[in-house]
Amino acid sequence: MHHSLISLAGIVVLGIGAQWLAWRFRLPSILLLLLAGFVAGPIAGVIDPDALLGDTLFPVVSVSVGIILFEGGLTLRLGDIVGLRRVVFRLISVGALVTWVVASLGAYYIVGLSADVALLLGAIFIVTGPTVVIPLLKHVRPTEPMGSILKWEGILIDPVGATVAVLILEAILAGRLGNGALGPIVLGMAETLAVGAALGWLGAQALIQLFKRYWVPEELQNPFAVMTIVSLFALSNELQPESGLLTTTVMGMVLANQRQISTRHLSQFKEDIGVLLLSGLFIILAARLELEQLSNLSGRALAFLALLIFIARPLSVLASTAGSSLSWRERAFLAWMAPRGIVAVSVASLFALQLGQAGVPGAESLVPLTFVMVVGTVVIYSASATRVAAWLGVAQPQARGVLIVGAHSWAREIAKALAGTGHTVHLVDTNWQNVSAARLAGLTATYANALSEHLLDEIDLTQISRLLALTSNDEVNSLAALHFADHLGRERVFQLPMHSNTPDRRGLNLQQHGRCLFQRRATFDYLQQRFDQGAVLKTVKLTKEHTYQDFLNVYGDSAIPLYLIDENGELRLMTTDNGPTPRAGHRLTALVDPIDRALPETARIQEARARVPQRDGS
Repeated sequence: MHHSLISLAGIVVLGIGAQWLAWRFRLPSILLLLLAGFVAGPIAGVIDPDALLGDTLFPVVSVSVGIILFEGGLTLRLGDIVGLRRVVFRLISVGALVTWVVASLGAYYIVGLSADVALLLGAIFIVTGPTVVIPLLKHVRPTEPMGSILKWEGILIDPVGATVAVLILEAILAGRLGNGALGPIVLGMAETLAVGAALGWLGAQALIQLFKRYWVPEELQNPFAVMTIVSLFALSNELQPESGLLTTTVMGMVLANQRQISTRHLSQFKEDIGVLLLSGLFIILAARLELEQLSNLSGRALAFLALLIFIARPLSVLASTAGSSLSWRERAFLAWMAPRGIVAVSVASLFALQLGQAGVPGAESLVPLTFVMVVGTVVIYSASATRVAAWLGVAQPQARGVLIVGAHSWAREIAKALAGTGHTVHLVDTNWQNVSAARLAGLTATYANALSEHLLDEIDLTQISRLLALTSNDEVNSLAALHFADHLGRERVFQLPMHSNTPDRRGLNLQQHGRCLFQRRATFDYLQQRFDQGAVLKTVKLTKEHTYQDFLNVYGDSAIPLYLIDENGELRLMTTDNGPTPRAGHRLTALVDPIDRALPETARIQEARARVPQRDGS
């Protein structure tokens, strides 16, 4: 009992800890997850998934992958691939067939597996999977449409590859592979498609109708959705093996492309669950590996890895994108992005167990080979994809844009100052005069409601890194912060401090508004009054000789620091919670009262320094 508790806690701590370290040091999370699981399992022996979960190990892994695919399906909007649906369809059909053939031939001639096991291994390597593709896409940030194509392929290819692999496994165990097996395999694919699509569509429609009629209270909608996913996943697999993955994927896709109910709360909840499940799965499956299995692998495994990367994937993309509008640079990047993940490892682990029990020779090679392919593809693509995307010119620039809600006079002043630092600034306002004035000032401004879903289609959120809600309405500011927190992250949405007379101001918690900008006193009315009285924006370069304290001594307590530009040109907003500390090398912009401009800055600092001891001693 004690060891099981330690193992369970270790999976959670290592999984989430690896995710946090990856975020902190800007590394691909998959690499740290695999390393943590490998160290905790075969090397340290702290985690033993088989002893912990026993016979429930593979059902737990299977259901977890189903939930992850549902969460991925919620991101598949048909509008993202307008004009490129044929490419996606061919990648999961023609491309999958090419990968299967090339991988099977490689497993037979290079690795030396039997024909049956080689065909099975080739089918397993059809899959790429969202568990590895989506984290890499977030890390690499390719331009569209490559990001959407790879996301669609990664999510849809899992059910395809898993289904083909299951049908090959059944043929092997029945002793009829190669003896009229093509017909049953094609029939099995059709049955899987029919069962998965039908149950997925019915499940999504059931959720839509129940939620639309408010027959499920809001606090139970997320748990109810999980119940539906798990139950339909199990039912689908009972009707047709491995069709459950397609069922959950179709459910997510249908919900993502309907307009009857909002799926934002579902997306956020499933994303949180997805991170937890993804982290745990990588730790568990990496911890199951045995060092003896890896030691038995020869250089043939590396040759097989090279085959998958340099031959199978490029041929698959070449066949799938023929005649499309994609440029050669875009096709080249697609050809350099096919990491394998959770589904490949979990399917191989389950099949190796079944083949081993049936006495099929070569079954013991499935797991170590698959693990090497997963680690190899993840390491190679993770280490090189960012540079390849930059070399091909298909990488998005680092998001440095600022979206400002409110285009009134002093918001425009702040926007112009920010634009002068090299940051892209986009203003949005429901007042046409404000929008017109912003455009006349050379700023980008949109006449729209910040809470409108249509605004998300009009602006490029991939280039926006922060939101500043600067309107006179506290409720609008809070709602705008909440609205964009799902897209930018809660730590990157900011709003003005609330007015002291705002109803229930003290009853709001941190989850109901954005981070407060500048200082507690810097409400809209206060800032408006200061600007009306002639206050101006002042930017100074802080040095060891001219420090932040010198700045405060010169401009007094009335100065309100607004933001910093650090040594790397990054924007750091001053906030009431854990704001940045100004130091030498930063450029500080603050709201200050105008002072004698005829007096040089150095003289004003020296005069202010001379006054400090007298004031302290009085």
